[in-house]
Amino acid sequence: MPQMGESIAEGTLSKWLKKVGDEVKRDEPIFEISTDKVDAEIPAPTSGVLAEIVVTEGQTVPVQALVARIETEKGAAIGAPASAPAPAASVPAAPAATTAGGPPREASTAAAASVRTPSPAPATVSMPSGNGLEDRLRTKSSPLVRKIAAEHGIEVAALQGTGIAGRVTKRDILQFIESGAPAPAARSQATRPSMHAPGGAEPHGPLPEPWPGDVVEPMSKIRRLTSDHMVDARRHAAHVTSFFEIDLTRVARLRAKQRAQFEQQTGQKLTFLPFIIRAVVENLKKHPIVNAAHDGARVILRKQLNIGIAVALDWGLIVPVIKGADDLSLSGITKQLNDLADRARTKRLKPDEVQNATFTITNPGVFGSLMGTPIIPLGTSAILGLGAIEKRPKVITGPDGEDTIAIRTCAYFSLSFDHRIVDGSDADKFLAAVKKGLESFPDAAL
Repeated sequence: MPQMGESIAEGTLSKWLKKVGDEVKRDEPIFEISTDKVDAEIPAPTSGVLAEIVVTEGQTVPVQALVARIETEKGAAIGAPASAPAPAASVPAAPAATTAGGPPREASTAAAASVRTPSPAPATVSMPSGNGLEDRLRTKSSPLVRKIAAEHGIEVAALQGTGIAGRVTKRDILQFIESGAPAPAARSQATRPSMHAPGGAEPHGPLPEPWPGDVVEPMSKIRRLTSDHMVDARRHAAHVTSFFEIDLTRVARLRAKQRAQFEQQTGQKLTFLPFIIRAVVENLKKHPIVNAAHDGARVILRKQLNIGIAVALDWGLIVPVIKGADDLSLSGITKQLNDLADRARTKRLKPDEVQNATFTITNPGVFGSLMGTPIIPLGTSAILGLGAIEKRPKVITGPDGEDTIAIRTCAYFSLSFDHRIVDGSDADKFLAAVKKGLESFPDAAL
């Protein structure tokens, strides 16, 4: 299991792309993994024949754990897929020999030794406060652990695990069950928090149960993570949304005029989004509070301008980040935007490419949505939602003061902001400046 970033302690092997007996080539994708940060395809570290699969689909194991064996000698015996052993308790992993997203190396001696380490004492009960960093990390157990806990009525947050930062591993929870110790009282449906209610609020009613004929599907890793992140973000920030209608007629004309030449010179498709990103970046410099973060006692004004762009995938949502967007030209923004979006769709993003956004843009308008109230990502103070770009009849004032009706290319922009640190006047001044920048976009910017 490769180390996909410094903060990643484990990964879920979501899909094998090869089966036992298949020939594999060096750097050819052989399996897919899901982590807390990204889904990715993992390439083979060498050429040969896939001789044994050690970790089966759906299992979560620590980084550097052995997941398969590749036989590099011709005619070597091929073994049948082995039943995956219970993952060892997570231990601090040695630094990976490759960069995030690179080919996995063979399991290290330390990782192999961890599999043979005598079983630790069963996880002990320690009711957490829920506010500290360790408490939050501990509750971020793997989907498999949460499933086992739910089946046995155990609260994961009430266990002290042996993994990194007290994370509860599969072995921890199985040993706790086998020990026969009374399970920590699981919250009943009557006291279980609602996904749609603030922390500590009473739920709206009992959780839904499947009816006869219903199709019940388990959440995928990315869907579960999205769910957790959205609920955390909704509870964390004081959400307010402001709406502006923006006239994009000038941008549409510039795009139409320069599109063929731009695409010929750069090889990139020129959409409306790079123009919008450029206008946003220029005005984030002038309104730093919209590019800020909040830790409960301090406001952190970010100097970096890293723009997250929400990308809708067939299997979920991911937000790759354009780093240092203020240093990029329109063509540079376009190139990075298209590259990140393409690699997101083919599961080739690296963990650091979906981290450290300081401001986010989501574009539901491509699906026809006129406007929305997007949720502010954790660690930021605002997110911009783009509605459908369409032609509308508008009343405009001519040079002599006369009013006429004209056809204009317009869209609704919505800015959701954290009212704890961003006042309504600050948010509206920022959005008004973006509007002005787009409605008077300079030719030279191309």
